[in-house]
Amino acid sequence: MNYWPLIGVAAVVLGFVLRLNPALVVVAAGFITGLASQLSPLDVLEVLGKAYTEKRFLLLFLLTLPVIGLLERHGLKEHAQHWVARLRGATMGRLLIAYLLMRQLASAVGLTSLGGHPQTVRPLLAPMAEGAAQSAHGELSEDERQRIRAMAAGTDNVGLFFGEDIFIAFGAVLLIQSFFAEHGLALDPLQIALWGIPTAICAFVIHVLRVLRFERTLARRVEQARNARAGDAADAAADDRAPSP
Repeated sequence: MNYWPLIGVAAVVLGFVLRLNPALVVVAAGFITGLASQLSPLDVLEVLGKAYTEKRFLLLFLLTLPVIGLLERHGLKEHAQHWVARLRGATMGRLLIAYLLMRQLASAVGLTSLGGHPQTVRPLLAPMAEGAAQSAHGELSEDERQRIRAMAAGTDNVGLFFGEDIFIAFGAVLLIQSFFAEHGLALDPLQIALWGIPTAICAFVIHVLRVLRFERTLARRVEQARNARAGDAADAAADDRAPSP
């Protein structure tokens, strides 16, 4: 067996470590692998061109990135924060829990593209969660904002990961079916998907508890920071009033 084509994997790792252009790294690794497999440069170009023309539909998601960039430039995040701040009873916890439920239900019926980090979490969910937290607890520090954004991204991950396992045509469900079939156990994809429901429910309950705990911890941290600032201001005022020796 010829192991030289695996040098392309090393080229990818080295390129990413050196923080080179990802597209350039991947194309260079493709040429390295092809040449190590004793293909001519023209044959490598033919393979790359064929793969691009057959899989170009995978690049359609790139069309959404300029749109999101334009919306953010024109104040989408700020408008989302102000809008949720005006809603009565809207808290960060309720917002994230509602999104988690929506994300799981949509993923369970195969609509995995309705959410996501670039198109939903960054421009909408995270700013709305920040706005709700700021409306309830006052001004937030940069560290607290980063924690809220991380929780929003984690909420999307949990909803997608445990929701799509219920979808009968999901690749992981079919992979599980083929694994059991290779070992002599015939299972219907519907059976596997149905057994994913208890796991999804447990994941929903656990993450809801995590969100509520995070919100309480955030409120406590903000209150402690506010009290610390008030104490520092009082100490500074007392020092100003104290007579000089």
